[in-house]
Amino acid sequence: MKRVNEIFRSLQGEGYWTGRAAVFVRFSGCNLRCRFCDTDHGRGVLMGDEEIARRAAEGGTGFVVLTGGEPALQVDGPLVAALHARGLTVAIETNGTRRLPEGIDWVTYSPKWEFCNGAEPQIARADELKVVWTGQDVEHHLDFPAQHYFLQPCDWGDAERNRESLAACVAYVETHPRWRLSAQMHKLIGVR
Repeated sequence: MKRVNEIFRSLQGEGYWTGRAAVFVRFSGCNLRCRFCDTDHGRGVLMGDEEIARRAAEGGTGFVVLTGGEPALQVDGPLVAALHARGLTVAIETNGTRRLPEGIDWVTYSPKWEFCNGAEPQIARADELKVVWTGQDVEHHLDFPAQHYFLQPCDWGDAERNRESLAACVAYVETHPRWRLSAQMHKLIGVR
């Protein structure tokens, strides 16, 4: 059984798949406590692999994003197989501190070691690397093997600070072409 915070259909608002319809399976719990996390770790219901896969497939998008918290604490081979058996493409958004099961179709690695002790990566590669930017130097992240590199301004919960952070990210991406901007489009257009 896995502890699931929520399952919902929306548009992917971040990274490479921005704008794509997806079903999100948000797992409860995380091994880190980042100050900007948007997950209520106190919520969650226990669900089996087949129930999760059925509900994800009912969303009708063909694309499921496993997120959290930290989904790698609960996602395993049998869940990935159940999702694939329903014809779903499986993506995961992870802090990279736990090994991932085989078969995941798309890995988004969002490193957190700059914010939390004990957040050293345990994965060796990802399809995309998405750095939450709080003003730190990010060039060393280019050493991590990924196909795509995204810089995402931190959501501070303060409109003025968010505008400043976004402007700084835009300026950085304009002068560092290996990076692309991830602007949390779902928040900008008002969807989940």
